Amino acid sequence: MVVGWRCAVCGTLVDIDTPLVFSCPNRTTDDPYHVLHLVTAGREPAPTEGQNPFDRYLDRLSVTAFAAHFGVDVGRLGELIEPVVDDFVVTPFARSDRLSDEVGAHVWVKDETGQVAGSHKARHLVSTLAHLLVAEHVGLLPSRPPLAIASCGNAALAAATLARRVEWPIDVYVPTWMGDAFGGELDDLGARVHRSERRAADPPGDPAIHRFREAVADGAIPFTVQGPENAWCLDSGRTIGWEIADAARTAGVDLDRMVVQVGGGAFAACVAAGLGSHTRLDTVQAEGCAPLAAAWHRLTPDDDPAVVWSRAMRTWDRPASLADGILDDETYDWVAVARAMRASRGRPIVAAERDIVAAHELAAAAGFDASPTGTAGLAGLLAVRDELDPHQDVAVVMSGVAR
Repeated sequence: MVVGWRCAVCGTLVDIDTPLVFSCPNRTTDDPYHVLHLVTAGREPAPTEGQNPFDRYLDRLSVTAFAAHFGVDVGRLGELIEPVVDDFVVTPFARSDRLSDEVGAHVWVKDETGQVAGSHKARHLVSTLAHLLVAEHVGLLPSRPPLAIASCGNAALAAATLARRVEWPIDVYVPTWMGDAFGGELDDLGARVHRSERRAADPPGDPAIHRFREAVADGAIPFTVQGPENAWCLDSGRTIGWEIADAARTAGVDLDRMVVQVGGGAFAACVAAGLGSHTRLDTVQAEGCAPLAAAWHRLTPDDDPAVVWSRAMRTWDRPASLADGILDDETYDWVAVARAMRASRGRPIVAAERDIVAAHELAAAAGFDASPTGTAGLAGLLAVRDELDPHQDVAVVMSGVAR
């Protein structure tokens, strides 16, 4: 079970019964290199039956331990969060003959395009909203501060979708180039959209992130899929890893390799946490934006990523790729991802743009309605197909409905 959080950098401990803590207490504007990771004790509770991941794995989530401390049992917790999680599903996991023939290995696909809001992103946000609902229920949150997120893609859509279900106000900070059509979708969901121009005094990095951080400093809740900003996203995101592990076990498959697309890194961190280190984790970024691979190659064998974070992870200049949903100019959760790759003997893959394009076309031909971002894991397989064994079982995730 989850007993709390520990900062991967400074070691600060936060007990699980501490409300409304989303980032390391020692994290500041001048020293942002901190991130809380989960601390667990004992064996993971067995999953229950059912086709909703937040019924199946509820006993493993940090919000369950938090709620129990305040006398809210699992039954009551389920009632509180039911409006949020009602139509989440355990998504399909199956071998694709078409992709296997093309890649030259046994390719298994976890298809998240049928998940809430069309991608895996909503999974990550459930724990945060559940935590807030429990805190509100027991009197620790007398009013509802606005939720805040910086995104112009699947994370924003997921955040606005979940916020609307419980009528929680949400501000979405987006770049100036966001398309009007997507802005209209956010408007329809009741989100307040803020186009974020670069200011002369801004430091390097995404101006939407800067405006988001300013909002959080003014009291907004970081409703985001970036562990340093909101550690709770690293909790419920693990459900996808647990599902893959359970489905592979049911199919009698011992996965050799998991290849996961990386933008901010929380997705890969959660898949790895759910799968465990016995499955090799490889990560994929596009050649037009590969800050994780660059940081990885700055590490020496003795370096702890948490210790050298400020030196190794640098902002990528002018990100560009058809896979625009993984163009984060830094990999925020790289500490967890780098540690998982090391533990499983994996590595980062940089996919050429031709592989990004080819993967999207191949996935569509194989019947997957995913965006170029959502098929980027397959691009990683195409990039390394020469090193795959035809008897290997490898897995990718398709996520993000094509628009």
